Amino acid sequence: MASLTLQKQDLFSTNAFIGGVWRGAVSGKTLSVQNPATGAVVGTIPDCDAADTRAAVDAASAAFAKWRNTTAAERAALLERWHALILKNEADLARIMTAEQGKPLAEAAGEIRYAATFVKWFAEEARRIEGKTIASPELNRRIFVTMEPVGVAAAITPWNFPAAMITRKCAPALAAGCSVIVKPSELTPFTALALAKLAEEAGFPAGVFSIVTGLPTAIGGELTSNTTVRKISFTGSTRVGALLMRNSADTIKRLSLELGGNAPLIVFDDADLDVAIASTMASKFRNAGQTCVCANRIFVQAGIYDAFAERLAKAVSNFVVGDGITPGVTIGPLINHAAVEKVRAHVDDALTLGAKSYASVENKMDPSRFVGPLVLTNATSKMRLAREETFGPVAPLFKFTHEQEAIEMANATEYGLASYFYTENLHRAFRVAEKLEAGIVALNTGAISMEMAPFGGVKQSGIGREGGREGIAEYLSEKTFHLGGLKS
Repeated sequence: MASLTLQKQDLFSTNAFIGGVWRGAVSGKTLSVQNPATGAVVGTIPDCDAADTRAAVDAASAAFAKWRNTTAAERAALLERWHALILKNEADLARIMTAEQGKPLAEAAGEIRYAATFVKWFAEEARRIEGKTIASPELNRRIFVTMEPVGVAAAITPWNFPAAMITRKCAPALAAGCSVIVKPSELTPFTALALAKLAEEAGFPAGVFSIVTGLPTAIGGELTSNTTVRKISFTGSTRVGALLMRNSADTIKRLSLELGGNAPLIVFDDADLDVAIASTMASKFRNAGQTCVCANRIFVQAGIYDAFAERLAKAVSNFVVGDGITPGVTIGPLINHAAVEKVRAHVDDALTLGAKSYASVENKMDPSRFVGPLVLTNATSKMRLAREETFGPVAPLFKFTHEQEAIEMANATEYGLASYFYTENLHRAFRVAEKLEAGIVALNTGAISMEMAPFGGVKQSGIGREGGREGIAEYLSEKTFHLGGLKS
């Protein structure tokens, strides 16, 4: 087992956090968590089952009865303390994340800061939960609408952003007055447990925030079937999202599903190439291409295709592949062998069907764990990487001639999470933005996830929104109060 030296050593926990108690699974079973860069065991976690999950649900239900009756100011104050502790322990949290997830240390630290923004934002939003008064059709009646917390909520989070996906879900839930159970990915549980340590230190009451670790089948089965759980928020694949939706149908749960993507990035011939290249680099290669909103298909207009390819290749050549803990590394490992195999299958398929390897970064690391960034030209719609998420550092360039052609190619997918395009033409900007089928559209930027803006997709990329005012609304229910018989 690899040692992990931290300034605050107790942030690294190998126990689940259920009802305010740090404990193992009832069964005594554990799982090993590996460093994706080396294969070394980072630590073990409890492999919780339905009984452990039910205990967390019961604790959350008991805690909710009191938590929902706290004032917005009290909830906001606890969130503010949690926010401060996350920032104070940024270095340790980043080190834990890099050890279990693989992303470069500087990028991990950036995620911790990003994760903290959601806690700060929703601490403030707690004070802005508002109802309304509706004009009554009768003089002796008043109609009020109040907002109440949904109840016990469950957050099922992915491995690629093990801190930010927790705060983006849990901060609004806690601000609204819900108690929360988090099921983190079994590949990256230690960041979640460290956040729970800080939440406990901030003073959240026992049962309000729990972490249940382990394999997903038994935990997910209990969360979806238990009638006490009123809300599930999930980030992950469309296949699993559909399964959760089916399994939640009998108990009519509220769902937020942030699912798969196949993001197009369109570069028109009137684009500012400096902006387009910088934004493409940020969007495509963040977290080694392992993001649901990274540019999966890059469409470049014929007039600038060669120039764009050359400049992108030059920028990509500056990447350094290696263990995320090593200074200067900018591209870490993929999360596991299956991820590497998928990327290689996509690349092999593309090359077989006529794509050209235009530029690549040498990978001197273990080829079963690392993939060097690659730029492919001559990409076509017949290739797997045009239809499926590659989830790796591969940038395929598709050539187009006319604007409508680019829009049709961009929309030719069952997904609709994010779309990017680059132009200096104001008229084109509005035309294209309105025609792209995506929940998020970005013009001349590769950054689209911010705490104050709603984030989510259309089509098979999911339902619901995270971030912004819409993010807290996902954890609130409207109650209409009719007051009749008033005497004038």
